[in-house]
Amino acid sequence: MDTSYRELKCKDVVNITDGRNLGRTCDIVFSFPEGKVYGIVVPGKRGFHFFKNNDLFISLKNVVKIGADVVLVDLKGLRPERPGKRPGGFACPPGEERRDFGEYE
Repeated sequence: MDTSYRELKCKDVVNITDGRNLGRTCDIVFSFPEGKVYGIVVPGKRGFHFFKNNDLFISLKNVVKIGADVVLVDLKGLRPERPGKRPGGFACPPGEERRDFGEYE
């Protein structure tokens, strides 16, 4: 089944682990020359931290099904939000590793 970005950005992304609606797709991550799709990005919660990127990268291997109205994803490691707490950060795209704090010293 072929799906365009125009169709994909109108669909809600739902985590099947806890049933939470994560929002709608705001970006697609892919490599240009090869055309390989790595995953989708959904917007994170916005608050007083305007300059902080809370977007959530969802790898293509975590996408279970793309239906007519919804994209189902399986994110077992995503913790439920608690009031007064910031959501878990941005997951690194494939090929990029999170730096160790020791590198900055």
